[in-house]
Amino acid sequence: MSGQGYKVKEDTTQGWLNGFIGVLLFSGSLPATRLAVLEFNPVFVTLARASVAGMLALAALLIFKGKRPERQQIFPLVIVTLGVVVGFPLLSALALQYITSAHSIVFVGILPVTTAIFAIIRGGERPGPAFWIFSVMGSLLVAGYAAAQGLTASPAGDLLMLGAVLLCGLGYAEGAKLTRTLGGWQVISWALVLSLPAMLPLVYVYKPVSFTGISTEAWMGLAYVSLFSMFVGFVFWYKGLAQGGTATVGQLQLLQPFFGLLLAAFLLHEKVSMGMLVVTIGVILCVAGTKKFGR
Repeated sequence: MSGQGYKVKEDTTQGWLNGFIGVLLFSGSLPATRLAVLEFNPVFVTLARASVAGMLALAALLIFKGKRPERQQIFPLVIVTLGVVVGFPLLSALALQYITSAHSIVFVGILPVTTAIFAIIRGGERPGPAFWIFSVMGSLLVAGYAAAQGLTASPAGDLLMLGAVLLCGLGYAEGAKLTRTLGGWQVISWALVLSLPAMLPLVYVYKPVSFTGISTEAWMGLAYVSLFSMFVGFVFWYKGLAQGGTATVGQLQLLQPFFGLLLAAFLLHEKVSMGMLVVTIGVILCVAGTKKFGR
């Protein structure tokens, strides 16, 4: 194998590792958001998490002298901002007023497919037929498992989550494409900084009348989504997508619902059944299939 071949293989492996770390960090997002919106207004949660992460991102850009985006990169950054800084956090927070974090598994399960579709539309990736077979199988396993739990659905919550997943998939694909030229942590950092002029004033407008009585759990949920879901997770995630391919590494999101369920069981005391473990094995096999046939 040539030196170039080894380099590609090394980048792909590193991409899957970075992507996996990102998924682990994202897995706590919905349970943490659920904890936060039980006591905070979901709009305030969205604004606060973006503001806190935005200030951290601004500090990182100044300290580490992050690369500045060029003019043609501004519009893609706006798409990333609308998708992952505003769209998914806001719509999912609103949805979690109507549905449980466990019910949202159905929608997180189809996130890899939406990411792959937008990667094809925006990034020019062309995974083969076998990739789509494993991708659809994995999504059906996740959706089927959630449906089998007999969860109570809310049309409003479902529509909000569907919109959240579509915007998130777009933001993931656009961010991964931009990462190749701007850098992973710079992409999410500049997207967050772009949102700051709007987010900071609105945080004050939507802040609670009083913070008295807000539980430690709610504050911890807000802190988690602000630091890990909104900033640190994206550093690993966008780097992984750029290294290993958006459509292929994006399939690691199939594991996110199950990591999230484990956290939901611990934080929200939701029951975790043996069926979840069985389906998890099936999903892992599907992810392995997409990795093998993705390129």
